[in-house]
Amino acid sequence: MRTPVCELLGIEQPIVQAPMSDITGLAAAVSNAGALGMVTLTWSADTAAVVRETAALTSRPFGGNFVLTSDHHRDLDRALEAGLKIVSFMWGDPSGYIEPVHAAGGIVLCTVGSAAEARQAVGSGVDVIVAQGWEAGGHVWGKVGTLPLVPAVVDAVAPVPVIAAGGIGDARGVAAVLALGAQAAWLGTRFLLADEMPIHEDYRRRLIAAAETDPQWYPDLYDVGWPDSPHRALRNSTASAWDAAGRPPDSQRPGAGDVIAHFGSGEAIVRYEPAPPMQGTTGDIEALSMWAGQSVALARQSQPAADIVAELTSRL
Repeated sequence: MRTPVCELLGIEQPIVQAPMSDITGLAAAVSNAGALGMVTLTWSADTAAVVRETAALTSRPFGGNFVLTSDHHRDLDRALEAGLKIVSFMWGDPSGYIEPVHAAGGIVLCTVGSAAEARQAVGSGVDVIVAQGWEAGGHVWGKVGTLPLVPAVVDAVAPVPVIAAGGIGDARGVAAVLALGAQAAWLGTRFLLADEMPIHEDYRRRLIAAAETDPQWYPDLYDVGWPDSPHRALRNSTASAWDAAGRPPDSQRPGAGDVIAHFGSGEAIVRYEPAPPMQGTTGDIEALSMWAGQSVALARQSQPAADIVAELTSRL
């Protein structure tokens, strides 16, 4: 099923993989399946290299995401020079970044949490709105559920296309948000269990076993290096200790500053850092940030990304 936003983005299926890392293999696998794969470019040392590596793995469209908590003009320019054509922004004002993308012949997506934000984004020149409901995993911009948010945003910005995000985990959810007026579904938690996503096996097992009530929303738990960034993650010992202490500020938190794990590269991870456990991570895996949305109960097995895309579109 091709909707107008599929035509705009050059994809065959109305499915977008939420940007969760700069894992090029996952993004390419999703794009090769006819959907839109995405890589996170925010923290990449070389955005051009990530774009070129992804392009080497797929001849189909893919996107790159920037979190606007700091200046990314140089990073964006390098990515565009490397051939990036679909750029998504969140967590900030994208207005200063739109002209360079359009000048390079690209398309701009922007994540919002309200109809008012959607109107503002469209007014600044954004081409596609991503309406993210509060049910989403990882970093969550707004506080409105997907069901009321999506039609409100669709009505606010028509005819600009809207992609729905938050709490979508299977073909029923995809069909539901299309019925609400969205033109595609944006999923993160489901793709965490893609075979091509190199998360730690303990994290994978936690996701498979989780109920819809397990992911909790936190205003400022994993905020080392990224303050004021609400998020949703599986409850663990770090969260429990913080709760038991009365949710104190950063400097007074239990174990604040303690190194509790290391990435495979050897880079240290401190408690309360927004750093999920990936393959090769060692240390106290259970205490790390394990992002998950409320759709986690619908993700029950690891699968190739192509199979996930096929299942998500099976009712269309």
